[in-house]
Amino acid sequence: MHISAILTDLAARLAGSILPIGATFSLTSLQCAFVIAFLATARRRRARGRKVALRPLLRMLFPRKTWVSASCRADVLYFLFNTLFYGAAFGWTILSYKWISLAIPAALNAHLGSPTPYLPPLVASGALTVVMFLAYELGYWIDHRLSHEIPALWEIHKVHHTAEHLTPLTVWRVHPLETLKAYNIIGIFAAMANGSTSWALGEHVDPFALNGRNILIVMFMHLYVHLQHSSVWIAFPGIWGRIFLSPAHHQLHHSRDIRHFNGNLGSCLAIWDTLFGTLRAPTREPQKLHYGVEGEDAQAHGPIGLFVTPALRAFRPVPLAPQTGVTATPGV
Repeated sequence: MHISAILTDLAARLAGSILPIGATFSLTSLQCAFVIAFLATARRRRARGRKVALRPLLRMLFPRKTWVSASCRADVLYFLFNTLFYGAAFGWTILSYKWISLAIPAALNAHLGSPTPYLPPLVASGALTVVMFLAYELGYWIDHRLSHEIPALWEIHKVHHTAEHLTPLTVWRVHPLETLKAYNIIGIFAAMANGSTSWALGEHVDPFALNGRNILIVMFMHLYVHLQHSSVWIAFPGIWGRIFLSPAHHQLHHSRDIRHFNGNLGSCLAIWDTLFGTLRAPTREPQKLHYGVEGEDAQAHGPIGLFVTPALRAFRPVPLAPQTGVTATPGV
């Protein structure tokens, strides 16, 4: 293939990751994140009686020590790798997703018969949208909990936690094996929700989506998901913090403080953490947190430490226990 064709293909992949509204890193969602972060920071400065000016606000939102750090460079490396070279991994779950989505209603029809459609099409699509969003959140929570509690999986997932500075790019700091595992686990839950709900509705309907992504996920991406990997402290108080996973919730999740370990495992919602006892509630005022993994050195931000070492550690006989520095029996 000619070099120009390769560059054109790579440019198209990059554009596909930032231009569609439903993309994980869409420009519209990043713009929304910036506006919300700017307003939240300005409000906090004003509440403390400090001057609200553009330059100091921008310095707070884009601290130089963060963006020139080795940790941030590693985030950029993973962003380019996952965007340009590894995006096809999602396709590896399509076959099982479609098979499960079709097999479940077929099996239910064979044993229980086919229900008569009883909801208007728009209402049925809305119901399926909500059910699939909740299934996505549950699949994400289960995958995330397994990654923290099973030593071999923690070695792969730990790549994400070695980030010593949180930026929106940190969401891309995910090992290829972690991506493959997560896509399949979440895909199974989504397929089960799609198949069983479609049967219960008595007809095939499609969830509301933008660029193939559930509209509710797109909404949360534009509200606060990007700020979960940032230095902007936004905490949801009271009951809201037991339903929605604020940026502060996820910042606690990345904390090196043992009190925060293995908590706040959801994506957009905190309901599964609330139900299963893994919720760590943030305070209204910012907490001083330190990120990264104890005992990891600078090699954790290099290509070997990001790609090779985690895989080797995951398959060694006695891997390290999740979020600790002691050894553990595999599977415990």
